[in-house]
Amino acid sequence: MALNYIWIFFFLSAFVIGLVRLIFFGDVEVFPAMMNSTFDTAKTGFEISLGLTGVLTLWMGIMKIGEKGGVVAVFSKLIGPFFNKLFPELGKNHPAHGPIMMNLAANMLNLDNAATPMGLQAMKEMQETNPNKETASNAQIMFLVLNASGLTIIPVSIMVYRAQMGAANPSDIFIPILIATFFSTLAGLISVALYQKINLFDKVILSYIGGLTAFIVALIWYFSTLEQAEITKISGVASNFILFAVIVSFIGMGVVKKVNVYEAFIDGAKDGFQTAIKIIPYLIAILVAIGVFRESGAMDWLVSGFTWVFQLIGINTEFTPALPTALMKPLSGSGARGMMVDAMSTYGADSFVGRVVCTIQGAADTTFYILAVYFGSVGIKNTRYAVVCGLIADLAGFIAAIIMAYLFFH
Repeated sequence: MALNYIWIFFFLSAFVIGLVRLIFFGDVEVFPAMMNSTFDTAKTGFEISLGLTGVLTLWMGIMKIGEKGGVVAVFSKLIGPFFNKLFPELGKNHPAHGPIMMNLAANMLNLDNAATPMGLQAMKEMQETNPNKETASNAQIMFLVLNASGLTIIPVSIMVYRAQMGAANPSDIFIPILIATFFSTLAGLISVALYQKINLFDKVILSYIGGLTAFIVALIWYFSTLEQAEITKISGVASNFILFAVIVSFIGMGVVKKVNVYEAFIDGAKDGFQTAIKIIPYLIAILVAIGVFRESGAMDWLVSGFTWVFQLIGINTEFTPALPTALMKPLSGSGARGMMVDAMSTYGADSFVGRVVCTIQGAADTTFYILAVYFGSVGIKNTRYAVVCGLIADLAGFIAAIIMAYLFFH
């Protein structure tokens, strides 16, 4: 629904601004340019979607091997003690614990096909013991905000888009995204914990959060001591080593579990191919709308407005062309993806702006979409403070993404 209104807004605002330019400024080229952009961006959207099939097929195949090899279960055990402390009202033996752990573990691995069903199951189980069926419980809010914060260890889809857009090293955003999404999740978790009066100084909670925070801070400190060329080199080598190690470990776990890894890969690859095909109409729709919006001059006005504000307060403004992606992300995943692709098409996949938008895209998830799907599935109408905490997580992730982009790529 949100994307419907966004799509209409793009076309109507482009038409109004085009009329203003034609009537008041005599710009007779604006409408031909807008129409040409519809053809150009439709072609671009199709070419990008078609090119995604190979890489997406590969990675979905690898992820399927990991899933069948028990990687999700391993992650569930690793994070289980921590997340049990974050849902005190459920008790130790609540049936929601299993799908909660599986959902969060699948999200970390970017396994959307596995994460969403588990998420819906978790919401259903929590709703069974929710005393007020139309009002979100504390546990449901914590679960939703953790999903909205978008904690992802392997940002497969973003790397796939970077590869298709011609990035020299598609995985160079791996570590910046990992750091940014950590801060997003941390901000969301803390904000919900404060509302719910969860003891963040509990030994288990403190050991998990403290340990991860110390690691991230040390990582940031280490990279901040290096020259830009060294940061790029070390980050690129480390990212690719980690990702290849993940592939090998997934295959290894599949072998240990006596999974037919080839057949598992084929199953996942089929899903990846179908996903790439399904993306075509959605990507074309949003890219055409963004293209018209850009050609009308509206995008330049929007970016110029942000640039002016940040210049007033003395902040470097090279990142401002990436802000439309950040504004779109909480509202629409497809819209934000379209903004990311548009920015990479306009500025280049390896440009500073191109890397900023990718880091922003991976820093958080689509808050309003997740809220609508998860709460809507169990009939919750009163979301309480879920939106506020979800947006706090988004904002923290976006700020961290911009800072990390400056640290790693500027």
